[in-house]
Order: sequence, then C-alpha cells, then structure tokens
Amino acid sequence: MDLTFSTLFTAQNVRDYLSSEEGIERAIDWCRRTAVTKVYIESFRDGYTAERKNLERARDRFKEAGFEVAGCVTTTNVGKRSTGWNIIACYTDRETQEKLQRIFEYTASMFDLIMIDDFLFTDCQCQECQAAKGDRSWAQYRCELMTRISRERIIGPAKSVNPKARIIIKYPQWYDNFHNRGYDVVRETEEFDYIWVGTETRDPDNERWGRKAQYEAYYIMRWLGEIGGEKTGGGWFDPFGTSPPTYLEQARQTVLADAREVLLFCYGALQRDTGPANVQHLREEIPYLYDLARIVRGRSILGIAAPKPPNSDPDGEPYVFDFIGMLGLPLVPTARIDPESSDALFLSYHALKDEDLNDKLSSMIDSGKPLMLTDGLARELKGMDLKGDNVVILNVRGEPRSLLDLGREDLKAIRDLMLRPFSLGFDSPSRVALYLFGEEYVAIENFNDEEVEIALTGDRIGGSELALILPMTATADMRFSSRSLRAILPPRSLTVLRRGEP
Repeated sequence: MDLTFSTLFTAQNVRDYLSSEEGIERAIDWCRRTAVTKVYIESFRDGYTAERKNLERARDRFKEAGFEVAGCVTTTNVGKRSTGWNIIACYTDRETQEKLQRIFEYTASMFDLIMIDDFLFTDCQCQECQAAKGDRSWAQYRCELMTRISRERIIGPAKSVNPKARIIIKYPQWYDNFHNRGYDVVRETEEFDYIWVGTETRDPDNERWGRKAQYEAYYIMRWLGEIGGEKTGGGWFDPFGTSPPTYLEQARQTVLADAREVLLFCYGALQRDTGPANVQHLREEIPYLYDLARIVRGRSILGIAAPKPPNSDPDGEPYVFDFIGMLGLPLVPTARIDPESSDALFLSYHALKDEDLNDKLSSMIDSGKPLMLTDGLARELKGMDLKGDNVVILNVRGEPRSLLDLGREDLKAIRDLMLRPFSLGFDSPSRVALYLFGEEYVAIENFNDEEVEIALTGDRIGGSELALILPMTATADMRFSSRSLRAILPPRSLTVLRRGEP
C-alpha cells in the first residue's frame, strides 16, 4: 500500500466515544467509510489519564475488526507548569520528570507503538530552569534537556516495561522555532524509533492559527523527511481553522511530500464544526490521493535546493521557504547547503548557521549556477561580491508574506534565471506552486480562489498529457504545442502532467 489513512482517539475521545460497545461500533464504521485502516488510541492528554479497561477494550476491538492499532500520549498538563505556555511543563522539575516516566510506562504496558503528540517541549524560565541553564543559551539548554528527558524518562522506561515498544516523536509545524523550545531534530531523531510531521497549515488568512502558507506542509514534510530518512512515517493535520478547500490542500501537500501515512486529527474534532464537511470532501478525494501517492512514491524531486540548517534562526525571515514555494519555484527542501549537488540554490538568513557559508557561496557564484539570496542574508555578507549574472537578491524586507504580492513580470524574471538548469519556463501569478518529480511528472497547484492562466515551456512539455487533476470534478483548459503548454487552471486545484518522451 502506497498510502495509509489513520486517525487518533484522544484520551478524552476514549472516555466519551469508546467506553461503550455502541460507541466503538460507530467509530469503526466511521473509520471504514473514511478509508482509515490504522488507529492511535491515546492514554494521556491535558492531565487526564484514560482508564485501562477502556483503552484495552478499544485496542482489542479495533484489532478484531482488522485495524492496525497504536497508542499515543500528549504531554500537556503533565506536572509543574511552565512560566510560558500554561499547558506546557517545566521539565527541569524532577517530580514532573517522574510523572512523565509513569505515563509512558503505563502506555507501553498496553501498546507496542506509541506516538507522542507535538507538545514535548518546554518554554519555562523559572528560577530552577535559570539555575540549571547556567551560561548556555535557552536553545542549548532546552535541546540538551529534552534530548536527555526523551532518552531517560520516555524511551528507556517504555522499553524496560515492553521490549517491543517503539516510540514516535511528532514534530510540530513551526520548524523555525524548534530549537528555541527544545526540539533538536537531529539528536532526537537519532534517539526515537520514528518521526512524524505536523502538516496542519489551516486557512492561510486565519489570524488565530498563524496565517500559514499552504506550501508549508510540503516543505516541512520533505525537510524532516530528509533528516529522518526511513524513520519518517507520515503527516498529521487537523480541521481547526479550515474550510473544505484548505483541509483538502493539507491532505494534498502531505501526500505530495511523500508521506507514507496521513493521520486525521482527531476523531472527536471531526464529528463537529467543520469536521463533517471536511471529511465528506476528503472521502470523495481519497481514491485520487492514492493515485497521487503512487506518482510521487520513490521519485526524486528536482528543483532549487532550499536548505534550512537544523537549529538555525530566521531573524526577520520566518518560514520564508513556505512563501517562496508559493511563487512557482520548485524547491528541494534540505538541511544541508551543498553547492556541488545543487543545480540552483536559494539561501535565506538561516544559512548563517553554516560555518563554511562563505566558501560555499563563492563556489556557487563561480560555478555560474543560479543563486538567489534574501536581502536579509545579503546584508550579513559584508565584503562578499554578490554581483553576477547568476545571482539575484530577493527583497523580503523582513516580511516573507509580502512575497505573495510580487507581480507577474517580477516573478517571470526570477523564474527565468532559477529554472534555467531545468530547461523549463514557467509563467503564472503568485500563489501557484510548481513541483518536478523525477523525469516524468510535473505538478502545478493553484492556491488562488480564482482560475489562473499559466504557461509552461520546455522541450519535454509538448508531448505531455494530463495524469491527474484534483478536485476530480474540476476541468482545466489545456492547450499543448510542440514544446509548451498554455492552460487555465481551476481555483484551488492540483494538476499533474506526465511528461512526454524526449
């Protein structure tokens, strides 16, 4: 199977929906109608511990019904409260550490596979934390603390109770702030058996949920996928702050990024508010998401290397990669700056984390390969000659979202340079993403609320054919010539082309 759909029953869902035979039957029926074949049954969340009898009964009933079953823990309201976000714990506190250990020992006594939801971090600055931190930065202290807590209070104790236990750490979607709260994606990925990725971007104009660009789900899934390799499982998104179009875009981006599993958070939330409408639209699209998974699985992605070194700071360019991806520039998310293996390269302020940056920049400039830098990075490169026909400085001006306002002519000039190594031309407004999968497939996603006219040119375009379009009710006006495509793409749609033979 190229793609698995799963869902989570929170500890409260276990109490409210899975404590009776009728509730379990309804849940099993819902899962089957939603193509869900794997469930995560949670033991602890928000200070509440689900009863063993309910956890074990739900586990056994789902197994009997043919489902794959795993456990889950959400580390909110665990013990001593952080001085920051009040549902987060102070993990410097020994009693909190001991409670955390008991939670995982309890969970491991029932489940062989356990997911940790994305609250395994700390932002506490209490006196005890300040004394323990010493001269280290908060990022250094928290990363060291949480890596040690993971090893000594979660992984070790869980495997002592159950030698078959495997533990998944799920990273949140806010990748630019990981290290500041104690997520060290390199060391923790080494410690845990598997990693998962938060791909919950939600509606892009929703103030409460951070006004995320939809492309972020793709970038973070691919970026962490490179770091995690075979340890990388799937993506996880929710219905909060979404409408059916953005809910489906979360699914599409997760699958485009080659996730092996898609987790729908969570059963309870999907029974209310926008959940039922979102699920109904998703059910209609699931057969085609399987097709999309088959297209991307195992294929290398081509495009502009877009490195974010782990634990790097964004300064005034937070999540800039997400907005670059909305400009019709096919990105290759990576954790490493490697000019030799890059056909084209985009560098932001994050690149300053690399100690060899100047040498790598000089190599890239001398190579003649296309290089795009943000103005924020360029300002820090004092004394370096950044002039050259292969170099473009992108004016972010401390507001990555403003890139979405770039006009069509400005975008065309940038694309003409950056797409040159791929013998490809692309013309479209902003909020249209381009993806290159191997030598065979090109995908174009229109995130606009209206149809857009695009042009795609190149030697391998003329013989292309339509492989997939989502939503399946959409139609695109496509006109191929010997080496080009002109098309009108429907709003909020994904189009996949199968490229012709040379």
